[in-house]
Amino acid sequence: MSLTTGRGERDYADGNYVAIDAGWSDAPPRKGFFTDTSVCIGCKACEVACKEWNGVPEDGLNLLGSSYDNTGALGASTWRHVAFIEQARPMGRQDAGLAGLPVGPTATGSVNQVAANQVAANQVAAQMVAGEVSQLGTSTRAVELGMPSFELPGVRAEAGDRTDFRWLMSSDVCKHCTEAACLDVCPTGSLFRTEFGTVVVQDDICNGCGYCVPACPFGVIDRRIGEQGTKNVGIAQKCTLCYDRLGSGQTPACAQACPTESIQFGDVEELRERAATRLAALQAAGVSQARLYGEDPEDGIGGAGAMFLLLDEPEVYGLPPDPVVTTRHLAEMWHMAVAAAGTLLVGAAMSFIRGRR
Repeated sequence: MSLTTGRGERDYADGNYVAIDAGWSDAPPRKGFFTDTSVCIGCKACEVACKEWNGVPEDGLNLLGSSYDNTGALGASTWRHVAFIEQARPMGRQDAGLAGLPVGPTATGSVNQVAANQVAANQVAAQMVAGEVSQLGTSTRAVELGMPSFELPGVRAEAGDRTDFRWLMSSDVCKHCTEAACLDVCPTGSLFRTEFGTVVVQDDICNGCGYCVPACPFGVIDRRIGEQGTKNVGIAQKCTLCYDRLGSGQTPACAQACPTESIQFGDVEELRERAATRLAALQAAGVSQARLYGEDPEDGIGGAGAMFLLLDEPEVYGLPPDPVVTTRHLAEMWHMAVAAAGTLLVGAAMSFIRGRR
């Protein structure tokens, strides 16, 4: 089976052709990730394992106000990012076994209720100061103390307050593109293609120029910012797919730590088959919006080394719907620039000659 990418026609019989093209003569099968978001529970074990193994510094422990997300996006100090998306709809036609049970408000509604309870408590305190209380010095108004209850969640909710909702959770990571723009624009050779087909930054060669940052169509790679003494400040950083562990025959730390096997590691070709099988099973179960992302070798990046099974449009997860390698037409652009420069030089020379006459 052959395919045509921006770098010409390739045949699967070539094996790990991305590594072979990079000069590896005896490359092993290409390695990568398949992330099945339908079984992600948002535990962030992958984020923690990645930081611990790779020595990635802490990147913020404060919630951003958008669900339970505290990292926001991938970056130089966030090589794995778990996204939390809350949607007011059920998951396809799947039966969760909750029919007939009361359904409470959404997480956002619960947060708003807690805030409302705090406002009410403040009002009671103001009434006590103003003397609007009983002779015993206590308010006669019932106050929600937030104590545990043995009632089912939402049992007292009105019919209009009950909603169907679902969580979409996904652990995002560098895609290790077949056609990697970051690698194309690197002037020092710091970014290189490994024998496993992955793209890795060499810290001791990177000069921090930042050309790779705008070149990435996914906004993955970035230069690290931090206080003096922080590891690799000013240097471009991203996921390495645990290159050191691969060399020892080990599984990347994030996949090793994932308790639900949402993050699966293996040979890219085998992962594509596994992803297609899982997609068919979900769609047969009624999850009609399930789709694969990054698995197609004919897409704008030549296929990704890290592919995903999504339950909604890519934009919902913060992913570009149709990513294209930003350097695809770089050669043509240089040819046009050289032609334009040549035309200017010829024009200038002719003007000079005519002027001397």
